[in-house]
Amino acid sequence: MTLDTAIETAPEAILEKSLMGRRERTIGRHSPLFYATPLEIVAGEGVWVEDADGKRYLDVYNNVPHVGHSNPAVREAITHQLQTVNLHTRYLNSAVVEYAEKLLSLFDQPLERVFFTNSGSEANELALRIARQHTGNTGILISDHSYHGNTSTLAELTTGLHVKEPLGAHVRAIRIPDTAGLTAAKRKRVLTEALREVDAAIASLQAEGYGVSAILYDPLFSTEGLLKTPDGYVEGVTDRVRAAGGLVIADEVQSGFGRIGTHMWGHQAFGTTPDLVTLGKPMGNGHPVGGVITTAALMEEFGENNTYFNTFAGNPVSSAAGLAVLRVMEERSLLENAHQLGKYIADELAAVAKGNQRIKTVRGSGLFFGLELVNPQDSTPDPASTKALTEEMRSRGVLIGKIGRHENVLKMRPPMVFEREHAEYMIEQLRLALETIDGLTA
Repeated sequence: MTLDTAIETAPEAILEKSLMGRRERTIGRHSPLFYATPLEIVAGEGVWVEDADGKRYLDVYNNVPHVGHSNPAVREAITHQLQTVNLHTRYLNSAVVEYAEKLLSLFDQPLERVFFTNSGSEANELALRIARQHTGNTGILISDHSYHGNTSTLAELTTGLHVKEPLGAHVRAIRIPDTAGLTAAKRKRVLTEALREVDAAIASLQAEGYGVSAILYDPLFSTEGLLKTPDGYVEGVTDRVRAAGGLVIADEVQSGFGRIGTHMWGHQAFGTTPDLVTLGKPMGNGHPVGGVITTAALMEEFGENNTYFNTFAGNPVSSAAGLAVLRVMEERSLLENAHQLGKYIADELAAVAKGNQRIKTVRGSGLFFGLELVNPQDSTPDPASTKALTEEMRSRGVLIGKIGRHENVLKMRPPMVFEREHAEYMIEQLRLALETIDGLTA
């Protein structure tokens, strides 16, 4: 019996006392939960979590605990700082400055200043505000299937989730080209057509008086389905936006902090340097903190025209958590781990995909990877099997998700402390889950 069925048939008194019933009466029924039967997680350690029934799951979904659930170094840093002091950010505190210095040392020049925020959504909102003020324009370029947060401003440019706010008149959604599996000749044609669309979007914004303030993009194009853009695309878009007077904002909530394996930051994989970089979830390993990284010139310009401060963003406890995350990454060589383990996983996923007509492509990089699933009969997107596979993996004790325009791309992004033995277990369970799904649909 599923939880939904149980809820429908349970006596009202029992339902009211259940955790789900209590949640609906307080948080509401529209706040989404994972899986057909919601999972109550009560504990976590490293790459494992445990539910209320004592069952353990390999967490291959969650990029919040970047260096592992309940990481002892992060836990101790937070505890020590809480026992010392936590206070308003308008006081001087060495923990905050030390974290800012360490974080900025990981960026290329001229990215040398940081605004701390409380979340990735707030970071993207602030970055867009800075771009509007700097350029005097309001036009924004966004991908045609994207999500960057849930403030009012961001809802107006969200194309990858259901929101009531219509796409803003100042927003142009551009199609992000995907060249996975294409020949070199086809990749070149796709690049030409995609850049032509960018030119048209910019011209439209200018013709209607909005101008171009910024492009906001996720270097992994993760919500879109971990797309593989043609060589020169991101560079071409960057050049065009800047030629039109706009700024480039890289949303590194998904692709940052070594997630892609080859570089610390996703934008570095394209050889580009954005004007603003936004950060979120992984920074504090679950403790709420975000940030906007930018240039000294942009910070000075914004500061001269705005009395801007944030009471708790980057407070001493948040900074202690963030600094601990970076130290764990260094001490355990987690960037190199993502690179080497990511190559192994990519090879193993390619072996799984070989000869399986249900799998169209292997997606992602480093420790953010997935499989694109299609109907074997006609190669159309197969969201039903993708959903079934995530549920089957859960039943086997492995947590994964799904993404993409058609929700037919498996999403797997484990904590960065993922190791070879965990990858082997995940891949074996994936093989068995695929066999199960194949048997059900044969």
